[in-house]
Amino acid sequence: MRVGILSYAMLFQRDSGLQLQVRSTIAALRQLAVPGLEVELVDTNRQRLDRYDVLHVFSAINGNVRVVELAHELGVPVVLSALLAPGWSRSAGWRAGVAEQLTGRLTRWNVQTSYAQTKRALQLAQLVIAADEAEQDALIDGFKVAPARIHLLPNGVAERFFAADAQAFRRHTGLDGPFVLMAGSIAPYKHQQDLTRMLATPELPVVLLGHARRQHQAYLQGLVAAPNVRWLGQLAHQDPLLASAYAAASVLVLPSQGEAFPLPVLEALATGTPVVMADDSPLHLPGSGFALKQLRWSDTAALRLAIQALVATPPPRAAVSALVQDFAWRRAALKIADCYQLLYQRRQHGAGHAV
Repeated sequence: MRVGILSYAMLFQRDSGLQLQVRSTIAALRQLAVPGLEVELVDTNRQRLDRYDVLHVFSAINGNVRVVELAHELGVPVVLSALLAPGWSRSAGWRAGVAEQLTGRLTRWNVQTSYAQTKRALQLAQLVIAADEAEQDALIDGFKVAPARIHLLPNGVAERFFAADAQAFRRHTGLDGPFVLMAGSIAPYKHQQDLTRMLATPELPVVLLGHARRQHQAYLQGLVAAPNVRWLGQLAHQDPLLASAYAAASVLVLPSQGEAFPLPVLEALATGTPVVMADDSPLHLPGSGFALKQLRWSDTAALRLAIQALVATPPPRAAVSALVQDFAWRRAALKIADCYQLLYQRRQHGAGHAV
């Protein structure tokens, strides 16, 4: 069974969580060494889609509807990892549907809304992957995807995060005491500045890990100008120092205005480090309230209090890590491979277009 994995054309032109997810999925599937399973990244400039038995498309937006449409025409079944933005409720879907109809009528159906394109991609895919129950609800309520076509498969966390050692990062930085870690891209919508100014003290420094694009360099300079704030640049995901940084931190903070499915949160929890983040995210871990605080992104005072409480009374690291044991990459890869096999068997029996 030959499986082709692809996403939008510009994905690998910059570092992103989705880029990491695609590469990690391919690596984890190859490590399974399932007999007969061949997985590769599709080069659409050189390879035809019909040379594959199954396609796995990451993201229902960014023009990927055209990939799903072509696969449908060619009879190649598609697994679609939806990766929806938070907030798709029944009412939001209804409003988007009204806008879709109005746009179509005003333009004689020559213009499509992004909602219409996303909905069509979801309709044509034989199987849709949701990362958690919140995304599953968004698919059903906001886009009317039949529950039978949705498979709940959390993103994977590499094993090295579960076995991370804090000492390497402490030796590298000289940080011996508690500190707050903010990991990810550095930009105004990430809401790092106000919280950093309120938090950073000699007793509780703030460490920033991440890349700031050219238009956000002034924002970065404003952050590092504050006392007791350290920016260490961006660490490659494979760099052992990244896992060590998560393990060494007293708390990971992700106060951005919205996150589709924040992998740094899962990785930090895997190392045993608690997390404070904005609540505008589909991430939901039952029984995690002792280690995962999800609050309104604009409520800086509440975020600060939650951070200080976790620093003062850290939860047991083993209990924190246990929250995400089911997210280990091998387990996730096995479930993804089962999805491929299901669609492959359907195609062999002439049911490749069942929806």
